[in-house]
Amino acid sequence: MCKKMYDDSVLVSDYINGKEVALELLVKRHQQRIYSFIYSKIQDRDVTEDIFQDTFIKVIKTLKKGNYNEEGKFLPWVMRISHNLVIDYFRKNNRMPMFNNSDDFDIFSILSDDSLNAEKRIIKDQILSDVKSLIEELPEEQKEVLKMRIYMDMSFNEISENTGVSINTALGRMRYALINLRKVIEKNKIILIN
Repeated sequence: MCKKMYDDSVLVSDYINGKEVALELLVKRHQQRIYSFIYSKIQDRDVTEDIFQDTFIKVIKTLKKGNYNEEGKFLPWVMRISHNLVIDYFRKNNRMPMFNNSDDFDIFSILSDDSLNAEKRIIKDQILSDVKSLIEELPEEQKEVLKMRIYMDMSFNEISENTGVSINTALGRMRYALINLRKVIEKNKIILIN
């Protein structure tokens, strides 16, 4: 008997309605992608396992409370949760993760110095906060691609699959997002290097 592949949204709905096996299918479907993402940032298998488990504990709690509303975007939502837990891990250990971006405009690399004193750390946190709020000013399609690429470490092929657009469209949106982000930074006279 052939098993029908269900959309993530169908499995989420099934899990919310009491079918525990639906969550197991979701975890199996996405575990490699999520685990690899966490490990790429942490580089420690034990910590990666902990963060991976914490990610799905948060997923379960959110689903059980009925607070999930990312219709059709389960993987990006889970990736965002795991990304936030990675950031929390680095904060607790007083070091921020490296954000490597292959494009020539890499504002995230300036935020990765581990040897900052308290004053510089506060300034760096403020810059990170400023950059995040600037990203929110981008058009929705550009913002979505930028977040998937930078914060979720997704390939353009994965972004294409998750957004339902061609790879060229995803690349174009990323390019325009970076151009627009640079314009907003210049307009607001934000200094990213201290």
